[in-house]
Amino acid sequence: MYQTIQEFIEDWRRESRITQNALDVLTDESLSRRVSPKDRTLGELAWHIVTAPGHMLAMAGLPVEMPGDPNTRPASARQMADAHRRFAEQVTAVIAREWTDATLREVRNMFGEQWPNALTLQAIIRHEIHHRGQLTVLMRQAGLPVPDIYGPARRD
Repeated sequence: MYQTIQEFIEDWRRESRITQNALDVLTDESLSRRVSPKDRTLGELAWHIVTAPGHMLAMAGLPVEMPGDPNTRPASARQMADAHRRFAEQVTAVIAREWTDATLREVRNMFGEQWPNALTLQAIIRHEIHHRGQLTVLMRQAGLPVPDIYGPARRD
């Protein structure tokens, strides 16, 4: 878990930038791509990646402006990518302004469990990484180039 706010901010900036690179590649045509009728479309998954951190941060008591309604996906890939860009910047500013290193040890009810704030921040990062992996699979199936994640992409 994070010991300092700065550790989280550095990790958040790195991971949200990687996610942003993936979202910037999406096209409006690719948003309807899905693995099966039971799974989310690429657009639904992308929008979940954009909106879920806001829900978790609000549960943790932070004054965040949600990037949009989680149940109403924007019509275009560009709108989703832009919403993520704005929200990622907001997260950095709100965390830096509202919390201290000591705040990371405070415990809150998250999903019916008692989590230190540091765990909530870690869960947000891991959640994004988890779904970004799913996103890249759908991107490949849609014929989109997958950007570098933690090293060169296959095409490189």
